[in-house]
Amino acid sequence: MSVLRRKFGEDYQVVNTNTGAIYSAPAKKKRQRFVEKNGRCNVQHGNLGGETSRYISDLFTTLVDLKWRWNLLIFILTYTIAWLVMASMWWVIAYIRGDLNHGHDQSYTPCVANVYNFPSAFLFFIETEATIGYGSRYITEKCPEGIILFLFQSLLGSIVDAFLIGCMFIKMSQPKKRAETLMFSQDAVISQRDGKLCLMFRVGNLRNSHMVSAQIRCKLIKSRQTPEGEFLPLDQCELDVGFGTGADQLFLVSPLTICHEINPKSPFFDLSQRSLMSEQFEIVVILEGIVETTGMTCQARTSYTEDEVLWGHRFLPVMSLEEGFFRVDYSQFHSTFEVPTPSYSVKETEEKASLHSPAPTPTLSDGRVQRERVFSLDCINTIKERVRAGQSKKLHRLSSGKEDPQCQAHGTSSHQSEKACSTGDLPLQLQRICSVPGQGEAEQQQQLKAFSIHSRATTQSTGDLQKPGLPTALLPTPVLLAGGRTEDNLPAKLRKMNADR
Repeated sequence: MSVLRRKFGEDYQVVNTNTGAIYSAPAKKKRQRFVEKNGRCNVQHGNLGGETSRYISDLFTTLVDLKWRWNLLIFILTYTIAWLVMASMWWVIAYIRGDLNHGHDQSYTPCVANVYNFPSAFLFFIETEATIGYGSRYITEKCPEGIILFLFQSLLGSIVDAFLIGCMFIKMSQPKKRAETLMFSQDAVISQRDGKLCLMFRVGNLRNSHMVSAQIRCKLIKSRQTPEGEFLPLDQCELDVGFGTGADQLFLVSPLTICHEINPKSPFFDLSQRSLMSEQFEIVVILEGIVETTGMTCQARTSYTEDEVLWGHRFLPVMSLEEGFFRVDYSQFHSTFEVPTPSYSVKETEEKASLHSPAPTPTLSDGRVQRERVFSLDCINTIKERVRAGQSKKLHRLSSGKEDPQCQAHGTSSHQSEKACSTGDLPLQLQRICSVPGQGEAEQQQQLKAFSIHSRATTQSTGDLQKPGLPTALLPTPVLLAGGRTEDNLPAKLRKMNADR
């Protein structure tokens, strides 16, 4: 316990190093897997019919994909048959020429010296093919057919050597065995990390040589039925393990815990601890990378079925700091321990949170409030001018006496229509000021002044609604009459009457 506390701190005091205290997964039920734990795909192709000829057209890949026992058998049989066939051809040439009857005659010049039976012809072929050259058997210049056969033997031997030796070399240099030193945890776990429910599993590299550009991907294999009624057996769905953030690019020098966040985009959004017992799915994990020593691409695979996913568990730490280096304890690589985890799904959690949260009160949109509060000062000036124009008309009527009733009716109607047409686009408060019947001009003028002052305070921050004016000392002071009316805007007769007063 003290050793574990020194390694991992106070957060892991509850973990016991005894063998009996570490969680052991219950006996798993046997189920047909799509991908085995060792990465082998449990799929067999049948009823190919005439498509088997495609394997012969790609003979080299077919030989490389064969098992080692079949490769060794083909290797031995190919060389043995080639040697026997070529030895038989040398024996046939000696037989046709009659060299077999003059094998020990020193005065006779055969096609191949010291070839007088089949074993001697076989030894001559082996010495020529392997370039041994003992010196007792050789081709003479009086045998042109032997020279042609020797050239054919050299070409055929080079082709067979390149094909079989190349096949064996690629077979031996395949990085499949490198994948056996890449470990995956026996089980996957579901627990909370950073306040979010996550599906996690662990990967590790047993060798000191690194995996260059290591990348991990996850596929969910699950049968489903579409809304149209189509059944999709073993449908594949991608599980996000950090593709958008770059977390799928691994620096695999120590064991890493791969995390899949369960969110509304995850296929496990509605997965709970209870529904996990009745689900049927398989998670296929694919780890790819370049072997540092050979430069070849390596791929390691494994899978997790629903009974290999532990709810409410977390992996034991395996890293510890020693004197000058970090130590990885692979004896705890597959070990897990229980942690408090909600038993309901993320979907249920969000639904409960939405039910307990208070309902938002409906408010006006920002644009509408802004339209009611902020308006152009030009509109206010236009209303002021219209009120002043109305006052001037009334004063003009007082000074000039009675007017034509028809013209007066025409002016009244046009004024009302102009007012009705011009105030429709103004704010509601201005429409109320202009539309109140029987209200005096002085009261309207005071309300407009108060409204314009309020509008200036509201729109002072905009800066583009008000233009900089002259100083107050330089502006002329207008003479105001009763009702807030300036003298300059009055007719000439009224201005004269005011001057006489």
